[in-house]
Amino acid sequence: MACVDSEVDLWTIPLTALNMTVRKKLGLYLNPRNTVAADWMAVAEVMGFSYLEIKNYEGSKNPTLSVLEDWQARSADASVGKLLFILTEEPVERKDIVEDLRPLIDEDVRKYCEYLRKKKAEPPLQVPEVDSCVPRTTERLGITLDDDPEGSPELFDAFICYCQSDIEFVHEMIRELEQTEYKLKLCVFDRNVLPGSCVWTITSELIEKRCKRMVVVISDEYLDSDACDFQTKFALSLCPGARSKRLIPVVYKSMAKPFPSILRFLTVCDYTRPCTQAWFWVRLARALSLP
Repeated sequence: MACVDSEVDLWTIPLTALNMTVRKKLGLYLNPRNTVAADWMAVAEVMGFSYLEIKNYEGSKNPTLSVLEDWQARSADASVGKLLFILTEEPVERKDIVEDLRPLIDEDVRKYCEYLRKKKAEPPLQVPEVDSCVPRTTERLGITLDDDPEGSPELFDAFICYCQSDIEFVHEMIRELEQTEYKLKLCVFDRNVLPGSCVWTITSELIEKRCKRMVVVISDEYLDSDACDFQTKFALSLCPGARSKRLIPVVYKSMAKPFPSILRFLTVCDYTRPCTQAWFWVRLARALSLP
């Protein structure tokens, strides 16, 4: 995407370009329930949120902010241009908001384009010849179903760390995150990895080089698994203090054993609480969609 100050296609600018100042001011316009002008509910409906999802947002302190964040996480075409289109066209028709906030929006877009230009101009930290001290052998290239040993390796949004006893929940995770509008790509060892290679070598390659995040399915059985223990500790070693948010612990059923102490400093995605289940997949998808 080319950003030119005088002529920017706002439909190509992702919603992440908008900073908190614009988002909060949108809330000041849209959060109050208005019998005359359209509010945040009308915006959420046009964005594709269901009736039950919109009702859940009513309990939010800033429903407009929550809707924007979740729309950004679940929709591949969530852009500044589409947001402005939603605000100005029927049935929302809040041109007053766009007129008041357009200078701030344009400034955020300008900063975003400037950031892209600087990032593109930055020289690489390493030349390709010294990309890694680990040789890229054939074993490390042809390890997943869609790998091309002669081309680029298959990449994933997340590696799923799980026990065999939790495989049914992993199947549900595939349905909710891959086969919906989120369209995430998960690395499930039993499904994606080809047989015949060293388990520890392949696992470390996938976690470090191929997957942006790792979802850890926590259960009593997980605590007894040597494979899960290795995967978790290896991923933690790559991101001390969770600075890159690489690990995302998930609890989907009640546990008799204590939660693993090694993961207690991380925020958890909890499926066991009925009152928050409606937000579970949205939160998890949002976390996995981050850069």
